[in-house]
Amino acid sequence: MSSVKAVPSRSFAGRTMAGFSAVGRMDGLLLVAVAALAVIGTMLVWSSTRTWAPGATGLVKKHILNLVIGAVLAGTTTMVDYRALRICAPLVYVVSLVGLFLVITPLGSTVNGAHSWIMLGGGFAFQPSEFAKVGLVMMLAMLLAKPATGTDRPRGMDVWIALVISAFTMGLVMFQPDFGTTMVLGVITAGSIVIAGIRKRWIGGLALSAVGAAAAVWFLDVLEPYQIARFTAFLNPASDPRGVGYNSTQSLIAIGSGELFGKGLFDGGQTTGRFVPEQHTDFIFTVAGEEFGFLGSVTVVALLGVILVRGVRIAQECGDRFGTLVAGAIVCWLAFQSFINIGMTVGIMPITGLPLPFVSYGGTATFANMIAVGLLQAIHIRKHQF
Repeated sequence: MSSVKAVPSRSFAGRTMAGFSAVGRMDGLLLVAVAALAVIGTMLVWSSTRTWAPGATGLVKKHILNLVIGAVLAGTTTMVDYRALRICAPLVYVVSLVGLFLVITPLGSTVNGAHSWIMLGGGFAFQPSEFAKVGLVMMLAMLLAKPATGTDRPRGMDVWIALVISAFTMGLVMFQPDFGTTMVLGVITAGSIVIAGIRKRWIGGLALSAVGAAAAVWFLDVLEPYQIARFTAFLNPASDPRGVGYNSTQSLIAIGSGELFGKGLFDGGQTTGRFVPEQHTDFIFTVAGEEFGFLGSVTVVALLGVILVRGVRIAQECGDRFGTLVAGAIVCWLAFQSFINIGMTVGIMPITGLPLPFVSYGGTATFANMIAVGLLQAIHIRKHQF
């Protein structure tokens, strides 16, 4: 009577080699673009904070620490089995909702007019709405990945559920109020549903609903006075250049003064004099324009473009609908946020308080962006496993 031998599990060396093999299959161009933006962002943060930050390099050290933690999160996400990402999507979404609920408790704190933060002590803070982007991306992809029988489109009920959970998440964020992040969540939702292949009448209905929601937000006085002032300044910044139009006017002066080649790192008068508020976060592109000039600004835009193009390519090459939806939604998220941030510094979009991905100083935003990169890499590595 023959005996059946148990198949031994892979040795530690085998698992290590498998990990190295996964690293070798990563999208190198995507990694290079993210790393280059992180380096440029660190220099810009240093330049914009060195004259006032504690210890001269205090914020730079925190920024570098955040980048290191973000890189660890990206690497961990990349190594997670792709199928596990789909299974744990509801858990990630629920955890993100818990964070949004905690903000409206006494644990929440107000920063720059938005009650969006949880203070952790030691100068560190946590913004749950950033992780809500990741949670919503994964949850929508899970819901819309399964097509209706005999079609390549999602089931109508799944679309309705996706809209409900998106509206719930956006409502919690708008309650803070954080209009910029709410818009990003809306773009993630719209992008996911369109990529999923819904019928044109759904798209038309969603567009009309978006217009109606925007009108309701405006006429029902949902926005805070400072948010209304930002839109007023966008429509006519010259009407009050020392008041509501100050940020827009100064950002244009800073970018324009850089001309073609820029004034050089640490040599920007607008940056050194802190004429533009929040230059290390929301208005960091003005530092690039002033100190690196038009060529430096174009380089930043080009690197962001590389990330978006690689994200689109990953979405197209993935053989699984869930992976395609995740990658596509991340591209929509990063593209919209980059456009809004750069647009508000050059006067073509209203000021919304959104940081520039991979460049602006930030903790939670950096972590969320890096997790998004990890998701793209995880999809790229395992794109042919289905």
